[in-house]
Amino acid sequence: MEGAKDPDEYIVKYGNARFQNVIEKALSIIEFKVKLLKKNLDLNNTNDKIKFLNEIAKLISKVDNNIEKEVYIEKISKEYEISKEAIYAEVNKLSYDNNLGEKILDKTRPVVKHTITKSREIPETVKRRENTVLAILLNGDLNIYQIIKENIAVEDFKDETNKKIAKKLYEELEKGNSNINGILDELGEEEQNHITAILADDYEIEDVEKAIDDVMRSYEKEKLNDRKFKILETLENRELNLRQEEKNKLGKELSDIIIRLAKMK
Repeated sequence: MEGAKDPDEYIVKYGNARFQNVIEKALSIIEFKVKLLKKNLDLNNTNDKIKFLNEIAKLISKVDNNIEKEVYIEKISKEYEISKEAIYAEVNKLSYDNNLGEKILDKTRPVVKHTITKSREIPETVKRRENTVLAILLNGDLNIYQIIKENIAVEDFKDETNKKIAKKLYEELEKGNSNINGILDELGEEEQNHITAILADDYEIEDVEKAIDDVMRSYEKEKLNDRKFKILETLENRELNLRQEEKNKLGKELSDIIIRLAKMK
């Protein structure tokens, strides 16, 4: 604010509308602190850039609102030409370290475990994804099957009926048998009825390659998230008595996973 020593004098001299305009254009406290940090550092210098990244990560990790975090990371990344993935990795690492530190210091609170929820109820989105894979396989294209099998195993199917169908399709297509009608005849009534329902549905697959790519990305994201929670669960389990070397290795893997997940958003 220029031209006045305080808000009262500013309003008297320039009016309330102009003062409101100054407020709307004002930097947030986070942006202001980042700007101050930048003044004392040379971002062309590698060490200064690393220090800058560490300091802004400390600021952002203290923000409770996840939407605000996203906005700050996006803005700082563009303004200071720093990879969003690098900022995400440091912020998540600090958040994890802070949470773990609080649990160690506060003995009275129960330790919150990061666990993968295993529910008998399979989400509709997962069923739909599996049905899409089966719908593509039911075309009997052996080249497409080769792509799918390299990325999606039979064990990846959660729905038991889908798993049975996939197992049979994989076995026969692996032999080079693309006679889908013959394959279906070898399945039970429940599986045949399910396949009929799949074929009757419209999966809006205009580009098969894109559909396969989308499905594989979905599976990859799910596997990465499962592994992330498994690592967190392992790091928090004090009964395992992990060596520092093992902790560092898991921490590095966790950081890599966070970066990969951030890139997939």
